[in-house]
Amino acid sequence: MWRRNCFLAVLSLAVLTSSIRAQEDLNDLHEKMTKDASRKVAPSVVQIETRGGADMVVAGPKGQIFRKALGPTTGVVVGADGYIITSAFNFLNNPPQIFVRVQGQQGDPLVATRVATDKSRMLTLIKVESKSLTVPAFVPKKDIKEGQWAIALGRALDAKMEKTPSVSVGVISALNRIWGKALQTDAKISPVNYGGPIVDSAGRVQGIIIPASPNGEDVTAGLEWYDSGIGFAIPMEDILAVLPRLKQGKDLQKGLLGIAMKSPDKFSVLPEIGTVQKASSAEKAGLKPGDVLIEIEGKAVVNMAQVQHILGGKYEGDKISLKYQRGKDTVEIKSLELTGKDVVIAQPFLGILPLRDDPRLGVEVRHVFDKSPAETAGIKIGDRIMKFGVDEKNLTEFTGDKAGRGQFLDWLGTLTPGTAIKLALKRKAGDKTDTVSVTLSDLPGSLPGIPAKIIDKLPEGDASFKKALAPLELNNPNVKAPKVVAAEPPMPETGLLELNTPDGEHKYWLWVYPQYDPNIAHSLVVWMHPPGKNSKEDLDGWADLWDEYCRKHQIILCMPVEKQDGWLPTHADFVVAATRETIKTYTIDKQRVVAHGMAVGGQMAMHLAFNHRDLFKGAAAIGSTASGIKDNIGNQRLSFYLAGGDLDPLNKYVAESRTRLAEKRYPAFYREREKRGREYAQDVHIQEMVRWLETLDQQ
Repeated sequence: MWRRNCFLAVLSLAVLTSSIRAQEDLNDLHEKMTKDASRKVAPSVVQIETRGGADMVVAGPKGQIFRKALGPTTGVVVGADGYIITSAFNFLNNPPQIFVRVQGQQGDPLVATRVATDKSRMLTLIKVESKSLTVPAFVPKKDIKEGQWAIALGRALDAKMEKTPSVSVGVISALNRIWGKALQTDAKISPVNYGGPIVDSAGRVQGIIIPASPNGEDVTAGLEWYDSGIGFAIPMEDILAVLPRLKQGKDLQKGLLGIAMKSPDKFSVLPEIGTVQKASSAEKAGLKPGDVLIEIEGKAVVNMAQVQHILGGKYEGDKISLKYQRGKDTVEIKSLELTGKDVVIAQPFLGILPLRDDPRLGVEVRHVFDKSPAETAGIKIGDRIMKFGVDEKNLTEFTGDKAGRGQFLDWLGTLTPGTAIKLALKRKAGDKTDTVSVTLSDLPGSLPGIPAKIIDKLPEGDASFKKALAPLELNNPNVKAPKVVAAEPPMPETGLLELNTPDGEHKYWLWVYPQYDPNIAHSLVVWMHPPGKNSKEDLDGWADLWDEYCRKHQIILCMPVEKQDGWLPTHADFVVAATRETIKTYTIDKQRVVAHGMAVGGQMAMHLAFNHRDLFKGAAAIGSTASGIKDNIGNQRLSFYLAGGDLDPLNKYVAESRTRLAEKRYPAFYREREKRGREYAQDVHIQEMVRWLETLDQQ
């Protein structure tokens, strides 16, 4: 027995020693592979430095604001004769001077010029005067597989260019991401290696690193994910395919059909067209609202995500084939040339405020805006819209499937300014029905060259019918009216409430004024507190400041608590969870849910609005600039209230943000506050903000 135990002990020790040596050998091999791959491609990885240019005001991933260029970054040689590709992010501040350093180079850096930008994949081609740059080998897309090594390289940290590039090792975690345009890797990606390569174990370039996001297409989209384990790179094969076009000096634009879908749901509903932009490819091809796309480039499509995936890599001038369903007919287009102009979607404006919490069929008018299309058409307070459409002989009746003002707004979301519509009105006076013609205009505040003004005074009288919990009147024989429950639902708590998100991980506070009435749909203001101002006393003080307005205008405050030094885009999930819990518990008007904050909190408020517009209908930001502005969507309206103090050095950028938002046709309003820095609003300014909030359900 003793001999046997000794033998087993020796055997175990030998196995353990062998395992340790094998692991050490594996680590040595991994280290050697990484170093060899980096050394092999190093001569093709250059350092890029920019000087001068406009101040850059961008919300950073840690909540900070970048004011200047980000310092040296990275590029990759694509031509021995001086051509270098890099990320368009590196030229965000439009620098007049660009310098390039190559490994082993002595003396002054090479002067570079910008040649062209691929605005679909957010890459920029630059050129230096040289005939002897080293072009790297690349990996064909067909040979790139999930799980392969992906080594991310950067040149930002080597001032003398004497070392190999900085290294971050990961794997290819997914293919065909960002609507078919990018590789995904878990190697750490950050601004210092944007424009650098990811390479395989043999030192061949797989792709060029860029910030990217499936929800945005500007040069800063995806910046918030840096060092998160989610990074993207454009395949080198795709870059080389368009390199001849970039060398001609013309920017490449994304190819566009020029349509907006009827539903914001990209995954679970058919791709039915809601609007067709004027002068777009779709309009030239005869596509109309109500058409359903069924095939693109020979591939069947059943949702908008599939459409975006097929069209994601297309450029202006590319031709596609498609099929669509119109009624019972299937229509085929064999060659449709995509346009490249920015399709700016604008929502239309009738010029009324509807009566809220009204269970009856139709929309009752409680206010008519001065000089609006509604006033021009003779619509009066108390009139009730009973039918709507573009053809008087084929008007649509309200069904009662949802509240009348919601059904009417959904329909308006499929139209554009300048559309002529017909409305059947039941007049308040005389109880007769008239049909009027109205030409819709632009939403107030959505034109960059026209002063944006918030209504001076809210309409008198009740804004609510006070029957938010009442069953809706139905006009649909296929839907049975719900049973009326006699008992009132339990009254939720009021006052200053400390709550946790459903996962129990995050805290938020609510202020619900004691006179809360569940039969009135309330506005919801979600406050992004300044860094460090997250104690009960801080939030109680802010709620006290808003208390009078909450009582008078039926507003509930939701105050998520961020425990560290500033808001991050990654905090959005728990803010959204707190907001949804509030909507579930209290009667909230979903057309009047806004995010609100100051400085970094204001940046977070705008991030929430752009990225969760199914939930938030606006953002009110003080001393904050709009960055990463996303495209407007016809059936998902967003509005912005911006304020800045004339003593704040960033104020001019706040003011410019209003123009940039309006250029995307968002309703945006700016207020400059005299003799103020970045302090919070005074009463007169809160009153204006409340008037903006109270008109978000305008139609």
